[in-house]
Amino acid sequence: QVQVVESGGGLVRPGESLRLSCAVSGITIDYYVVAWFRQAPGEEREGVSAVSTIGAGPFYADSVRGRFTISRDSAKETVYLQMDSLKPEDTGVYYCAIPALLVSEWDDPSQYHYWGQGTQVTVSS
Repeated sequence: QVQVVESGGGLVRPGESLRLSCAVSGITIDYYVVAWFRQAPGEEREGVSAVSTIGAGPFYADSVRGRFTISRDSAKETVYLQMDSLKPEDTGVYYCAIPALLVSEWDDPSQYHYWGQGTQVTVSS
């Protein structure tokens, strides 16, 4: 049984940093794309970043490129999202997701099968 558990969210001020963690069990993350999505109230879920398996990527949304960094610790079966220079528009629930098969578009949530429960990130002064 695959389990995906996010942690690390919180309330921070603009310009501050957070590191989100995505702990995975039941599969070996080295063999899968692992992605972060976020969803703000009233908005659609959007892809934030993804780490691939075959040398492509990592991938970032234009809105976070240069501020966020995704990384993978294979020994811990955990993927991290380091978020620096946070902005109020980064506010939302952040989800970690893994597909059942290969994905053609890393930022298409419909291609992902396993999801965590989400962790809230709020950026406000």
